[in-house]
Amino acid sequence: MPAESYLGDSFRIIYAENEGAFLSLGSELPENVRFWLLAIIPILALGYFGFTLFFNTTVGQWQRIAFAFIISGGGSNIIDRILEGKVVDFLNIGIGELRSGIFNIADMAIMAGLFLILPMAFKSSAPKKEENPANDADEDIHLPEIEPEPPVTEAEKEDKDRAE
Repeated sequence: MPAESYLGDSFRIIYAENEGAFLSLGSELPENVRFWLLAIIPILALGYFGFTLFFNTTVGQWQRIAFAFIISGGGSNIIDRILEGKVVDFLNIGIGELRSGIFNIADMAIMAGLFLILPMAFKSSAPKKEENPANDADEDIHLPEIEPEPPVTEAEKEDKDRAE
């Protein structure tokens, strides 16, 4: 099938069967090794993302969106890989001789999720406090309150002396 070119050849639609991973990496590996590397391990990774997406209450909105993109794109590629043994790639972008590899919509979803999550990987997990020395003493030191002992009556003192 010949490639179709659009927008001054900056966008091409080309049919390609991909038995490997991104840019056909691993396509030369034996079939059983490819199955484990490109289906089973990604299923475990997507399971982790799914578990985190649904059960981790500390995950923020943008992380949830990123995980949803990764799960949807990865799941789509895994289904194709398990049912067909390959993924169909068909998109290519570039300018002149500078071109991308051939990819599909699922790959775009995975990359969108990774681009969303990448800045979060370098973000500090501890929230920054507004620096105000006047408030530091009140906010940082939390001592337990100690209740004073009630006064001892004369009768209690005499009972204590007799017990000793």
